[in-house]
Amino acid sequence: MTARPKALISWSSGKDSAFALHEVLRAGEIEVVGALTTVTETFGRVSIHGVRQEILRAQLDAACLTPRIVPIPYPCPNEIYEARIGEAVTQAVRDDITCIIFGDLFLADIRAYREQKLAGTGITPLFPLWQRPTPVLAREMIASGFEAYVTTVDPKKLPADFAGRKFDMQLLADLPDGIDPCGENGEFHTCVVAGPIFSRRLPVRLGEHVERDGYAYCDLMPDL
Repeated sequence: MTARPKALISWSSGKDSAFALHEVLRAGEIEVVGALTTVTETFGRVSIHGVRQEILRAQLDAACLTPRIVPIPYPCPNEIYEARIGEAVTQAVRDDITCIIFGDLFLADIRAYREQKLAGTGITPLFPLWQRPTPVLAREMIASGFEAYVTTVDPKKLPADFAGRKFDMQLLADLPDGIDPCGENGEFHTCVVAGPIFSRRLPVRLGEHVERDGYAYCDLMPDL
């Protein structure tokens, strides 16, 4: 029997990367051996999503994935970001990894950027959710048993009090017109705490709400 290709999941801590992993695991054609995540050195949190490293590590432990954490400064110039991701990709090639899975949905410029940066590295980018209709996809995520909380909101697009809300059918019903139900245009970001890819639910509680650098955050904390 031919060994399955080895892959990393580009792990944001949120629902899109979690559901992309779910789809790949269900297909069974690829062995996902680790999760690639950028973490800001200043805050010790998943970049953009603002999720604490304790929760990130609990997620990956529950998903049986080896963490491959890429530390980046804050703010992070693009050349530093690309250099550090490049180092992670080089290490992945050394480890016989041939694919990286992304949870991108329909932003063509983001996909093109990823394809361009991985071209010639020996790593193939995979997009298992690409162009899935997001109203249907959001409901499928919820119906599949994924439980997530909104951790970051762009208040220019969505009221700040959506931060901390559960990603559920009521949230979808409450989204203003023009807001993508998966937040693909950057309206909001999430953190997954339960679902079919996890061996257990992560106990969490809602912490402080803060606004910083033009974004609204809800601090999701381990409920010890």
